[in-house]
Amino acid sequence: MNHTRRSRTAIALTLAAATFANVAMAQQRVDFGKREYDSNCANCHGADGKGGGLYVEYLRRSPPDLSQLSKRNGGVFPMNRVYEVIEGAGVGHGSRDMPIWGQDYRVQAAEYYMDAPYNAESYVRGRILALVEYISRLQAK
Repeated sequence: MNHTRRSRTAIALTLAAATFANVAMAQQRVDFGKREYDSNCANCHGADGKGGGLYVEYLRRSPPDLSQLSKRNGGVFPMNRVYEVIEGAGVGHGSRDMPIWGQDYRVQAAEYYMDAPYNAESYVRGRILALVEYISRLQAK
């Protein structure tokens, strides 16, 4: 095998290995919004967001179908409203059957970071925005 052919083979193998590594890394990426949803929302709203979670029978009211938010808002996902409802500060969402996640996230941040410096509002905002983005992906077509 001549030098040029070996170089091409080495380059091809390197590219193949890099492609495989990128695919493996992509498969390992964490979907923070889905993780938030699965941890905090799916028990009431269901895995598909349609309101059929495991806790429905224990609730006073049925949770809303999150997959229809855009449809009920003229085809536009109501990002600000969804954020405000999840965050809970100054915005009512019914009888408060739904937890006020903004406050819950602040408490979790304080427990997690303890004496380390951190920005509580950035922590809360990041978690809520990841969740809102995931809910936007649940919208019915």
